[in-house]
Amino acid sequence: KSSVQTIGEEQIQNPYTELLVLKGHQDIVRFLVQIDDCRFASAGDDGIIFLWNAQTGEKLYELHGHTHKITAIAPFSSSDVTEEKTDLIITASADRTVIVWDCTSGRQVQKVSCFHSTVKCLTVLQRLNVWLSGGSDLCVWNRNLDLLCKTSHLTDAGISALVELPKNCVAAAVGKELIIFRLSASNNESEGWNILEVKRLVDHQDNISSLVSVNDLTFVTGSHIGELIVWDAIDWTKQASECNFWDSSVHPDVQPEIKLSQSPHETSVQHLTSDEECVFAAVGKGIYVYNLQMKRVIACQRTAHDSSVLHIEKLPNRQLISCSEDGSVRIWELREKQQLPAEPVPTGFFNMWGFGRANKQANQAAKKMQENTPVYFLELVGDLIGHSSAVQMFLYFGELGLATCSADHLIILWKDGERESSLRSLTLFKKLAQNGDLQLRL
Repeated sequence: KSSVQTIGEEQIQNPYTELLVLKGHQDIVRFLVQIDDCRFASAGDDGIIFLWNAQTGEKLYELHGHTHKITAIAPFSSSDVTEEKTDLIITASADRTVIVWDCTSGRQVQKVSCFHSTVKCLTVLQRLNVWLSGGSDLCVWNRNLDLLCKTSHLTDAGISALVELPKNCVAAAVGKELIIFRLSASNNESEGWNILEVKRLVDHQDNISSLVSVNDLTFVTGSHIGELIVWDAIDWTKQASECNFWDSSVHPDVQPEIKLSQSPHETSVQHLTSDEECVFAAVGKGIYVYNLQMKRVIACQRTAHDSSVLHIEKLPNRQLISCSEDGSVRIWELREKQQLPAEPVPTGFFNMWGFGRANKQANQAAKKMQENTPVYFLELVGDLIGHSSAVQMFLYFGELGLATCSADHLIILWKDGERESSLRSLTLFKKLAQNGDLQLRL
């Protein structure tokens, strides 16, 4: 029997009571990217990119140019003051090409086919008006797709994720390592750039699976074996960590007979997001709230879904949304709870996951801490059932609703039923008023 929390038919706090199903893709839809307040792009394994209207669900453009699956996508708005602002998107594919598209016309602007391997990630440095592609090399490009500079061949594994850091730096995940690169403009040419490797961080025990920038001072990484590390974004030192080792020799405090029951993929950090105060982590089937100031997990839902959680986002109203391989999308609310005096506060991933025994000193410290520390829990307030296969990710459009994409080849726009109903009533009222006015004139 599943230990996942369930919610009944009456979902009072779930506004998404209407849905629009968007069809067009012929394979798994893996990526959604927001273009502006009401437009977004979708892409996946069929190599096609669609542009959609988030309000109406209208298909705006169907972009063909890649011959294999899309591996990365990023929005790139032109910041040239001499021109009108243009909304662009960049797509990378397993066909070893990168294409820049104009979102207004749906046309292909530029195409590059000089890559030796698949580009796995794209990052736009808007302030410098350049973008980076990560694969077996790290390349720096301008918006005209001129190659400004590149690193030498890194490893066969290549760069799996990139995050922008202050002072023209980026952090690249390459297997277990985190490589810090610095970009600098050349003195001899106005368009010339150099890219320099400045540091390698080898604190992770397994491949880095997720990266997120918290603010100009902090970024966070997560690995396949459930390690979460908080880094200083200026000097790249380790500030804090929550580590989950199942090898007792690495962690001598743990009793040798206590083993981790989960397999590694069940403790993998699939996705990280942050609101500057906390980091929200999708770890295996669960979701965890890590407070950066307290340097500890303040709330968790160990089995938030029946399968791995693939994407998680914090909404403005203390709510979280998570989606999973099990095809579900769930809404959670972070709430404060009153603790009983005898109830110890969990103090790390070991106790959170229910293995490892806290010693007496830890218990006393926890009891002291709980007197002044609020404790939170995640309450399930909505369950969106519509997809028949793994939900890869979603986009939150505020009052326009939520867009989800899935391995079932579909995109669903989830709408606030009350809002949509009132909009329809308003439209009908306007039509009736116009017709009445017309009759009076006649």
